[in-house]
Parts: sequence; C-alpha cells; structure tokens
Amino acid sequence: MAEDSQYPASSNEDFLLSRLRDWRASRESEMHSDLFDEAVETPDPRALDLVLRVGELLLASGESTEVVSESMLSLSVAFELPRSEASVTFTAITLSAHPGGDHPPITGERVVRRRTLDYFRVNELHALVQDAALGAVELEGAIARLRAIKRASPPYPNWLIVTGFGLIASSASLMVGGQWIVAAAAFLATVLGDRTSAFLARRGVAEFYQVTAATMVASTIGVGLLWGSDQLNLGLQAGAIITGNIMALLPGRPLVASLQEGISGSYVSGTARLLEVFLTLGAIIAGVGAVAYTAVRLGVEVTLDNLPTVGTGVEFPVLLGAAGIAMTFAVSLTVPPRMLPWIGIMGVMIWVIYATVRSLLDAPPILGTAAGAVVIGVVGHALARRTRRPVLPYVIPAIAPLLPGSILYRGLLEITLNQPVQGLLSLSEAVAIGLGLGAGVSFGGELVRAFQRGGLAGAGRRSRPAARRSRGAA
Repeated sequence: MAEDSQYPASSNEDFLLSRLRDWRASRESEMHSDLFDEAVETPDPRALDLVLRVGELLLASGESTEVVSESMLSLSVAFELPRSEASVTFTAITLSAHPGGDHPPITGERVVRRRTLDYFRVNELHALVQDAALGAVELEGAIARLRAIKRASPPYPNWLIVTGFGLIASSASLMVGGQWIVAAAAFLATVLGDRTSAFLARRGVAEFYQVTAATMVASTIGVGLLWGSDQLNLGLQAGAIITGNIMALLPGRPLVASLQEGISGSYVSGTARLLEVFLTLGAIIAGVGAVAYTAVRLGVEVTLDNLPTVGTGVEFPVLLGAAGIAMTFAVSLTVPPRMLPWIGIMGVMIWVIYATVRSLLDAPPILGTAAGAVVIGVVGHALARRTRRPVLPYVIPAIAPLLPGSILYRGLLEITLNQPVQGLLSLSEAVAIGLGLGAGVSFGGELVRAFQRGGLAGAGRRSRPAARRSRGAA
C-alpha cells in the first residue's frame, strides 16, 4: 500500500486506532474528487475482488450490514480504490470504483446464498481489516490471509459445537428449576432435535420446517417425561426441557441485528432480519403448539400451575445456569476460546442486573431486561474497543440468559388450554422482551460511540447515514 503523508504518524497503536476515522475521512475526500478531474490509475482488480470477498464472508458469518459496509470502505481506501461506493443488503454486496476521466466505472457484486453464524471467522476478518487500515499488510498479504481464513478450521470440533448447543438447553433447564435428570433429558432432546434439523437440511428442506421439526422432537421428549413423572409421582419439572430447547432455538443474533440495522439506517436489511426473527418464532410456536395440543388431547396432565420459572433469584444454581447459557451459546457460535471467561461473567452480570432492578424497584420484566441489555451493550462495546475485536461475539452470547423461553412456553400453553387472551398477552410480552434486549444492546453501543473515538474497522460517525439529521439545520 502506498505511503501517505496524511496517515497518522505515530508508533503507538492505540493512538493510531483513535485516528483511523479522521484518516479515512481525509482520504475519502481525495478519492471522491470530481470525475472530470485528472484520472487516477486504473484500480487493481485484485483489490476489488478482495474487498468484495471480505464483505461477503463477513455478511455470511453473521456481521451486520453497517459493519460490513464500513469494513469494505476501509479496505477500499487502504488499497486505493478511487471514488468507491459499497452497497450492502441482506443477501447482496456491490462495490463500485470509478477512475475518472474517460475510464468507465468498475463494479463487482457478490451474492450471499448461505449464512452460518461463525464468530471465529468474523474475528479473523476484523483483524485483517484492522491491519490493512493500519498499513500493516499489503495487497498480496491480505489476499493470502483471506484464503487462510476461508480454509481455517473452527476452534472447536463439530461434535463439541453440537454438544454446546445441547448444553444451552441443560443450563436453561437448571436455571428455571429443573433437576439434574431434567437437564440431562433437555440435553438429549435438544441434540436429537438439532440432528433432525441437520438431516432435513442435507435434503434441502426449508429452514422454517427444520426449526419446527427440531422443536417437535424436543417437545415430544419433554411431554413424554412429564407423563412418566405423573405416572410414577416423580415430581419432575419436565416442562424445563421444552423451555431449555426454546432458549437454544430463539434467534438472538437476528433480533439484535434487525434493531441495530434499523437504528443505523439500513431499513431494508433491518426489515428482512426482523422477518427472519418472526419466521423462526413462528416455527417454534408451530412445533411446541402442535405437540402441546396433541398431549392435551391424549390426556397428558399439562397445566399452568407448575410451569418452570426462574423469577428473580440470584442463588448459585441460577447464576451458574446464566454463565453456562452464555458460554455454551458462545461455543455454538464458534467464539474464540479466550473470550469465553468474559462472556460467562457478562452472562452473570446481565442476570444480576435484571433480578436487582425487578426486586428493588418492583419493575416489570421488560424494564429489568432493558436495563441489563444496556449495561451489556456498554460493557461489550468497551471490551471490543479495548481488545480490538468485534463486538458481536461478546454481546450476543451474553444476552442469552434473558431470552424469553419460559414466557413463550407459557403463552403457548395458555392458548392450548383455551385461554387465548392470556396466551396472546404472554406471547406479546415475550416479543417485547426480545425487542427490549435488542434495543438495549444497541443503545449501549450508541453510548460508547457517542463518547469514544476510533473503531475496529476505522469507520465512524461522519460517514454514518443514521447520524445525519433528516430535518432542521445540520
């Protein structure tokens, strides 16, 4: 990459990070000069391809469209793509560069056909963007690193990722009062449901029906254990199996992303992600509802009296369950192992804040949820800036203990037991809590953005569409 006198001239990396936004803003003003000015050198097509492929892999691995766009623009400036513009939607990425003069513009596009949450790759791609923006890697080196990232194996073997998914349900069932035998059954039910979903995926079945089938398998095991417990008078909280499975399947990442993108001005992508959230919720409701209805018709004693709930307790098993949910959720998302201790602490933190707000202020669940989410948003963004890592691997697993699995299960049972009004109110409360989680995390990030400078990818407030006033004087 060519040297530039306007690049921050300091050997202190923290200072460089704090000045990346100003550097990029000055470089962009040069590279977006009038088209009729003297033409610049025709851009290297390898640089255009690199930027597109980095953006594609970031989006496919679960990063938000705003961050993908910022990363692409930072790379475009770093590798001197003149007058570049990036357009990122839910499934497509376009990058255009115009040399000016008589040269035609050069435009490339990539389409994301398959998305798999992989925060290991997100972390490595952010490091690549950071190094390129700091001038620490040339174009050939960046291309080689991208190839290595695409070929790299995740930090956990596949069997451990599946195990982590099952342990989410086990931790959640313990957290809501289920016994160890119930936790073991929740683990087995969730793993079997996941394997069923994987079997259907290999045969091209749509994801909606994959989630429905996974929920039905786990719910059937839960209802079977409930029937056996009643017959043998074991007193097991078998409903915790279904609650744990719902917690494992709830779309925490798309929910947070949909609100983040709406707030940041990416309305099309935000709407698409929100629709994805509601489709997943619909699949969960369909699976649990079908099994619960069938169980009631067959005479299984399904009542609302002893539903599993955690309340506002801060006993050791509850805190252990909160940490377990956060850390196992992180494993299922392939978060790098060195980040797991912080995520466990944040999982406990969000639960303690939630329980404290509800107990001391006699506040409703939505208020406690929002308070905990805001704190996690601030802490997660601060950690991301301090460690120079992306924020999603911190905040997404950390909010998992407050995902509304038990409330959603209660609403489905109330509808099944001919209490439709109460059921709809419970389902609405579950949706409101989920939206509160997403909005709280986003607000915490906005607080950090408002009072700190710099960023992981080097993009920031000045180029942010949602930061520009839409009415009145600027």
